[in-house]
Amino acid sequence: MQLDRRLLTGSLAATLIWALASTLAVSSTALAQARKNTAVIGMILEPPALDPTTAPAVAIGEIVHYNVLEGLTKINVDGSVTPLLAESWSMDPDGKLFKFNLRKGVKFHDGSVFDSAAVKFSFERAKDEKSTNKAKKSVFDNISRIDTPDANTVILVLNNPDGNFLFRMGENTAVILHPNSASTTASKPIGTGPFKFESWAKGSAVTLSKWDGFRNPAAIKLNKVTFRFINDSAAQVAALLAGDIDGMPRFGAFQSLKQFRSDNRFSVEVGSTAGKGIMTINNRKKPFDDVRVRRALMHAIDRKAFIDGVLEGLAKPIGSHMAPTDAGYVDLTGQYAYDPEKAKALLKEAGVVTPLNVTLTLPPPPYARKGGEVVAAQLAKVGIIAKLENVEWAQWLGGTFKGNFDLTIINHAEPLDYMVYADKNYYFGYDSKAFQDLAAKHAASTNAKERTKLFGDMQRQITNDAVNAFIFNPAQVAVGKKGLKGMWASSPIFANDMSAVSWQ
Repeated sequence: MQLDRRLLTGSLAATLIWALASTLAVSSTALAQARKNTAVIGMILEPPALDPTTAPAVAIGEIVHYNVLEGLTKINVDGSVTPLLAESWSMDPDGKLFKFNLRKGVKFHDGSVFDSAAVKFSFERAKDEKSTNKAKKSVFDNISRIDTPDANTVILVLNNPDGNFLFRMGENTAVILHPNSASTTASKPIGTGPFKFESWAKGSAVTLSKWDGFRNPAAIKLNKVTFRFINDSAAQVAALLAGDIDGMPRFGAFQSLKQFRSDNRFSVEVGSTAGKGIMTINNRKKPFDDVRVRRALMHAIDRKAFIDGVLEGLAKPIGSHMAPTDAGYVDLTGQYAYDPEKAKALLKEAGVVTPLNVTLTLPPPPYARKGGEVVAAQLAKVGIIAKLENVEWAQWLGGTFKGNFDLTIINHAEPLDYMVYADKNYYFGYDSKAFQDLAAKHAASTNAKERTKLFGDMQRQITNDAVNAFIFNPAQVAVGKKGLKGMWASSPIFANDMSAVSWQ
């Protein structure tokens, strides 16, 4: 029998083509699978260091909290508090004693054992006179005694009841460090979390890798996570479109949202935050030490114009240092309505000669840089000439946050941080015995109804004193590639919990 050579040639060619296509498909699948166990996440700010217990920058927690470093409790994306390094706890009826039962068999990345001694060390370190932990005064100084009856039990006795104590134990200021490695946490954090620190390319990115010694490694779907720092809005857009980053939980280029919403390669989610966007006023400096001048500043700012022009409407106006999501929030936005004429009258009443020249210090985020231009234009209408001073984050922390400023625009992202107003040494220099007394009564009370009333009274006090110009509570916008699941779309605290992130 004789075969048709054309049929044989065609059949052979088809076979070769099929084999080649199969090889390419396998290669593509392998490549896709390899890419689906890593993620590159965009962040607006680079942290100054990686120890959240010694520096106040929220960018620290965005990288290490829940990923590298863990605390006794965990604050979830919905704001609920659940066990983490403590598997359970109990509280005495008077709200002053908490008994934590620790997880057994947990180790740090260097092999050190996690136990009650590590908890005691961490909290005593936070209480130390030289501690720069931002929660020192409000949380750790309230701990009168730390007992460790055995390796798996910690008993914390408080001076005053704290209805938010379990929440506080889930903040990044309360992460547990080991005595052997605590001193190098700022540059090489070692914790008990699902990821271990791998590298930090200053000015560019921090990379974490999955830790095989984690207590539940099968639950962690990513082998590597890289956090890239991109503070320019246009660069954020370009990085997402080019595929250089896979997602940005706190996307800053609000003006580009329409573009991403109409692109089926991306998903866009809008959530809530605990942030308080304010124009901070240096209460120690003249003429800002006069409440009439501070009230004039508040009346000079058009919150709606700021929110619409700077944040594309993705924020809510606020009138005190509380977020609308806080339990016990009081809406005080009506107290200082936008009224340039009233602002002028208050300045005149305070004896301020206009034009008044001031400096408005602006850190890198778009809400500050763009917002500074909007605020400066509004202040100019009442005779206040604001010179805009753009600074990098390290400069803001090293200068402004130490009290060297006139005015600045900043988003206080920490939840329930109202106790900073009881600290006369805090950077804006508010020293009010009336507020301090209210705060002390609130801390000492165990009556829910009384605590709610006092919470409202505290809000009214700082608003009446116009300590700062309270402007906006920002929404959170998360933009990511389709298929990237688990990124937080809301921020009860500033964290990126990568243990929950995966590709689908």
